[in-house]
Amino acid sequence: MIDQSSIYPRAIWRATLNGQDLTARLNPRLMSLSLSENRGDEVDQLDIELTDHDGLLELPPLGAELRLFLGWSDTGLIDKGSFRIDEITHAGTPDVITLMGRSADMSGPLRTRTERSFHDRSIAQVIEEIAAANNLKTSVDKQIGKIKIPHIDQTNESDAAFLKRIGDRYDAVATIKDGNLLFLPITGSRTASGQEIPVIQLQRKDGDQHSYHQASRDSYTGVKAKWTDIKTGHSKNVLVGVTGNTKTLRYSFANEADALAEAQAEWQRIRRGEETMSYALAYGRPDLGVQVKVQIRGLKSAIDGHKWLIKKISHRLDGDGGMVTLLELESEKSESLDV
Repeated sequence: MIDQSSIYPRAIWRATLNGQDLTARLNPRLMSLSLSENRGDEVDQLDIELTDHDGLLELPPLGAELRLFLGWSDTGLIDKGSFRIDEITHAGTPDVITLMGRSADMSGPLRTRTERSFHDRSIAQVIEEIAAANNLKTSVDKQIGKIKIPHIDQTNESDAAFLKRIGDRYDAVATIKDGNLLFLPITGSRTASGQEIPVIQLQRKDGDQHSYHQASRDSYTGVKAKWTDIKTGHSKNVLVGVTGNTKTLRYSFANEADALAEAQAEWQRIRRGEETMSYALAYGRPDLGVQVKVQIRGLKSAIDGHKWLIKKISHRLDGDGGMVTLLELESEKSESLDV
């Protein structure tokens, strides 16, 4: 008899709990597994549903660290990171245990509120100080890293929230991977080390379902930001884009550099949000993650030419050896802006 598993690859997974491999014990009990990966300080979430029909499965302690690997039987496993179990449910009958965890890298001290100020520092220096306070290494994009911040205060604000605020100002994103605090432009084409980021090519046949959306409603022509000239006391404006239907930012900034950075970042966000797309891959791709760039061929000519950024990605594994991946995409539309 032909071994069907050798013809049709099966989705596989591996889990360790506080360093102990529990795959052999948990795999026969798997009902479903869902992993959502998000951009920036929005934590990744893992949900695992296990059958406890015989009552022999013990509940893990809250706070335990679960490390997850996903893949296919013909290509192997990919490390998807560590998750701290913060919720457990037991329901029945039949009895089912659900474990819920959030990315361990974005927990702990990073969520503790603190106060400090940075004056006349580069972004790289600010990131390095935050990383050192959290026992992390750093990897900062060279172009963004050399930008000078005249002054910025962290007031009763967690490091995670503060990093997001800096990222929003410069259209960048802070993430933590394997003990490294990464700070990279959202639309960057290179890693912090300078390596070119490849664009993943997908075909229509790879997808199960898709939804493309384009809107001209409230189309802005540019972004305006106000700042106060301390020498004259007068309010001034900076404009990114062109006059017309401009969006004016609510806050007045302390200097021209901050106003320009915020206006540029907001303009980039507006441009990326003009076209969005969701794409369900019938054959799961655990090798994909947020910020990866993709091109999808075989739809419409107006869509085929786009490069897309993965804004959110979800992997879903069932107990029968299947895995699907859902991509939430935004257009990579960006302009070369000098801050």
